[in-house]
Formats: sequence, C-alpha cells, structure tokens
Amino acid sequence: MPQALVHYHELALKGRNRGLFQQRLIQNLQNSLRKTDVTEIKSLPGRIRITFQHETAWESVQDRIRHTFGVANYSLAGSLPIDYASPDTTPLCQAIEAAIRLHTFETFRVTTKRGDKRFARTSVELNREIGAYLCRATGKRVSLGAPDVTVGVEVVDYTAYFSLCKHPGPGGLPTGSSGNVVCLISGGIDSPVAAYRMMKRGCRAIFVHFHGRPYLSRVSEEKVRDLVSHLTSYQLKARLYLVPFGEMQRDIVVHTPEPLRVVLYRRMMLRIAERLAERERCWGVVTGDSLGQVASQTAENLRSISEAAHLPILRPLIGMDKIEITNEAQQIGTFDTSIEPDQDCCTLFVPPHPNTRSRIDEVRQAERLLPVEEMVKAGTDAAELVEFAFGTMPSC
Repeated sequence: MPQALVHYHELALKGRNRGLFQQRLIQNLQNSLRKTDVTEIKSLPGRIRITFQHETAWESVQDRIRHTFGVANYSLAGSLPIDYASPDTTPLCQAIEAAIRLHTFETFRVTTKRGDKRFARTSVELNREIGAYLCRATGKRVSLGAPDVTVGVEVVDYTAYFSLCKHPGPGGLPTGSSGNVVCLISGGIDSPVAAYRMMKRGCRAIFVHFHGRPYLSRVSEEKVRDLVSHLTSYQLKARLYLVPFGEMQRDIVVHTPEPLRVVLYRRMMLRIAERLAERERCWGVVTGDSLGQVASQTAENLRSISEAAHLPILRPLIGMDKIEITNEAQQIGTFDTSIEPDQDCCTLFVPPHPNTRSRIDEVRQAERLLPVEEMVKAGTDAAELVEFAFGTMPSC
C-alpha cells in the first residue's frame, strides 16, 4: 500500500511533554484524513507513517497533510523490510532505481537518516552504496549541491523507506495544543494573517466580526465568511460571531467627543469580544494591530484600548509592516478575498482628525457619558453565531 512519511520539528524539542504534542498531532491527522482513503496512521520514532489504499488518493491525502499545523514536511514513500544485522541493500537499490526511472533527471543525491542506530550500515555508507548503484544503473551523476532529484532514505522499525520528493508542511504546533483564543476579524488584510499566526502556534481560533448594519451592507460579512471558511481548512471546525455594531457607533458619535471615537469603538469591541471569549473558554483576544499603521494603532492609543480588557491582548503582527503582512496574506491564500471592496464598520462615523495620542483619563471620562455595561450586554446578546466545518457549508 502507498505510504506517506510525516516529519515534525518543533515537537521534538518539547522534552517530557513531547508525547502529548505528538499524540495531538496524530489525533489532528486522524480527524483531517477521516474521509479519505487512509487505512492507518502510526507513530514511528521521530516521524509518523500514513498508509492509504490507492496512490490515486495521494492528492487528497497530501492536501490535508499540508493544512495540518505541526507538520514540518512530508513525502510519498516506498518501503522494504530490512535486516539490521546483515543487510542486503540490493533489493532497496532496485526499488529506488525503478522509482527514479519514472523521473526526468540528470543529477541526483542520496540522503540517509537512521532512526535506529542498530542498523549495521552508517548513513554515509548507505549513501555511497545506493549512489554507486544508481550511477551504474542509470548512467546519471551525483550532485551534492543542486541535484535534480534527492533520494531520501530512512531506516526505522526494521524498514527502509525511500522517497524522491519532500514537501514542506505549515510547521508550528498542533491545533488545540495551546487552547482557545478569540480572533477579531475584519474584511481586511491584517486580521486573517494574525489569526493564522496564532493558529500556527497551536491555538484554536474563535472568530468575532463587528459589522455596520443597519447603516452598511452585508458585504463585509460575506467577505469574512469567505475568510473564515478558508482558515477553517487549518483547524477543520470554526465558530464565527457576527456582532451588529452600527447602532453602538451611532450612540458613541452622539454622546462623546469626536477625536476619541476610534479609541472608544475599539474599547467597546474588546469588551464584547471578552464576553464571547468567556463563553468559549478562551484565554486571550487576538487583533491584527501593527504598530503605527493607522490612528488606532499608535502606542498611546493601543495603551488606551488595551486598558479596557482583562484578558491578554495578543498582537502577532505588532512589529510587521504592511508589505510583510501582505506577502504573508498572499502565501496563506487570504489576500485576494481581503482586497475585494466592501463597507467595513471601521470606516463608519470615523472623524476626519482622530486623536492619535489619547490619555486613559480622558478616555474614561468620555466613557462615563455612555451606558457601557448595557451596550456590552446588548452587543453580546445580539451576536449571531455561524459554525463552519471543513468541506461543508457554514450553518447559522
């Protein structure tokens, strides 16, 4: 049967907790591959073996593997049993030759890893034996610098595995290993990247979007649904809360000083997000803030906004510039959706000259003019929940 070898990197550095992270990764792979042709997922020393029935299923299998956080790289592999004490490498060399002849190449190299040091040959010796055999059999030459094909050989569990192409995984930590966080998500470029970065650190993301209805259309909500649907492919299930914010913005405009509106909007969003975080047992709130990018993200305003929160505020993009964030959005596949035109609540009732150096005392004084607790409760109660599952339509 065809097999895939999955490797992890950061998990191997976890010391006594390594087994817990490995088990979480295996569980996530099992959940991800449940509806594919996979028959077995087995932990081997330093790697995970995935067995499936037909090689035609490889495309769907690798699509799920490459969306699983914790995977450093993976490859489609052939295998042969091998005798550790007196190994005859001829069958292995012949199997590799048969596989490599299906490729067009002029140069190659062999890279061996021994997962079990009881194997009689060293990695260097095995590299030389297989390389010499392939040179004689194919007439091709070895290139250690920039080969057309790299033959990967791994000896573990009395088996020699070989592959000709290694694919990068997303890396990071397995989803769920770092608990739940609430991610504020708009229809823009930044917040989906911030959510992705926290998901890559093992967090399960619960999404919250503030929309401007009844003063704005549903366009931003539809964009956010598309973005969350895309991000769901990395954690299989997701929950999105859609919070009506237009009336709250109107009340803030009517009762508070114009220059402080943006800060007051953000503080109200944080309070509502925290209530939803408590409901979802989240330990932190994630934002797409980048220091100095817009008026609400100056050092002084970030401090004023954060003061309203009790949970940790996580800002994974805080030291990145717009070009760096845009490049990452393109890499993870959210950029094209994010740049579609919309009507975001962040642009609703924005003053022409917002305060960029707010003071906490003046912000608190302005909030005394608002029924803050009533507004937070109203926003939390009015939140609409949409649930996503990979491969299915979202449900309300």
